[in-house]
Amino acid sequence: MSTQTSTPSPTGNTGFRLPKWAGSFGFQIIAALIVGLGLGLLAKYTGSTKASPNALGATLQTIGSSYVSLLQTAVVPLIFTAVVSSISNLRQVSNAAKLAWNTLLWFAITSLIAVLIGIGLGVLLQPGASTGITQEAKYAGKSGDWWAFLIGLFPKNFLGLGASTTVTDGAATTAVSFNVLQILVIAIAVGVAALKVGKAAEPLLNLNASALAVIQKVLWWIIRIAPLGTVGLIGNAVAVYGWDTIGSLGKFTFAIYVGLALVLFVVYPVLVRTHGLSVKQYFSGVWPAVQLAFVSRSSVGTLPLTQRVTERSLGVPRAYASFAVPLGATTKMDGCAAIYPAISAIFVAQFFGIQLDFSQYLLIAVVSVLGSAATAGTTGAVVMLTLTLSTLGLPLAGVGLLLAIDPILDMGRTAVNVAGQALVPTIVAKRQGILDEALYNAPRNGDPFVDDDADAAAGSAADPTAAASAEDRALAGAKA
Repeated sequence: MSTQTSTPSPTGNTGFRLPKWAGSFGFQIIAALIVGLGLGLLAKYTGSTKASPNALGATLQTIGSSYVSLLQTAVVPLIFTAVVSSISNLRQVSNAAKLAWNTLLWFAITSLIAVLIGIGLGVLLQPGASTGITQEAKYAGKSGDWWAFLIGLFPKNFLGLGASTTVTDGAATTAVSFNVLQILVIAIAVGVAALKVGKAAEPLLNLNASALAVIQKVLWWIIRIAPLGTVGLIGNAVAVYGWDTIGSLGKFTFAIYVGLALVLFVVYPVLVRTHGLSVKQYFSGVWPAVQLAFVSRSSVGTLPLTQRVTERSLGVPRAYASFAVPLGATTKMDGCAAIYPAISAIFVAQFFGIQLDFSQYLLIAVVSVLGSAATAGTTGAVVMLTLTLSTLGLPLAGVGLLLAIDPILDMGRTAVNVAGQALVPTIVAKRQGILDEALYNAPRNGDPFVDDDADAAAGSAADPTAAASAEDRALAGAKA
């Protein structure tokens, strides 16, 4: 009789282990997209509708809405602490004004390119001609206008919050909302005041830095469960909207996504390459944020991940990235404020048989470049479209036609927004000679969470400002 001796497995290697690639954030998002698509189709073809979802449809809707609610919960404290911290970080920079000016300039340049592409596609593809559909109801939602934008700059309270109460069947329901633009104004005022006060403001800035670290950690946990949220969001979108709704406006949907693809995969790579940087490294660095933006449809909710990949993967100094990325998350929208309103305005004009002249096309470009700030804190793309239509004198009733497929379009729009919000700081940092090109060209592993342990070690320091990175110090010494 023979005996066999078993060799014990090395510690930590017992049991089944997933391949390394299966643990990457990107793979998890892609897998969740596929699962969500399958479950959404299953829900749709088993009778689930928006008005009366079945058990699977209701589950997908609950998972998706709950995940978005988690992201939105942290938006107000995140924006406030991030902007105050970013302004305080600029005290380390000798050429802060030049960096800020160049950031705004490149925001405008990329937006202008995007809106020109949108106008060209609208004229070429004629998305509003011969649609075969009729207008059923007038648009009665929120409209954007320049006067409302100016009034909206003045906060009504310290937190920029508002509340509205509705009474249904004798029951009162109060909903609390926030205005990102007002929060931005408040945070900028506090940050600039702290810089002017000087040493006496150090305790406040240290407290703000600590609060920002805690908020980002909570958001980081939320982002880690993004694959679960993706299943719910994509599944619900497919179950509710399916292909029928998209089919009725197929030409318009096609035009929007062609425009978004041209900006993301042609314009951005050309700008990256023109500045002597690797296109492959740009996409591999920014892709985790683009994926999350696509499924969450929230630039602000994606902000922590966008800032992380901008700093850790693209090599933008933290002191500058912490200023440019939060600013971009509220005002830099090549998808929502450039491509979409340009094509949509042309669609509405064609649908109602209105001939646009050169001056009106010029107005579309001007409104798109300057108007994105006017949509901050609102349902961006829709309000941006109403702002464009009202400026051109086009009927707002056309907006009602496009609302049915807005969630489908918003996925692509937000992905392009976020890609641009990471691109501009990278370009500006490169032009100013402060980009960490060794970090930019470093190998990627597809996991934006890989240096969490290093973050925790840095965050354990008693002084929140003691853990300045090497790139921060390089930025501090940069000269105009």
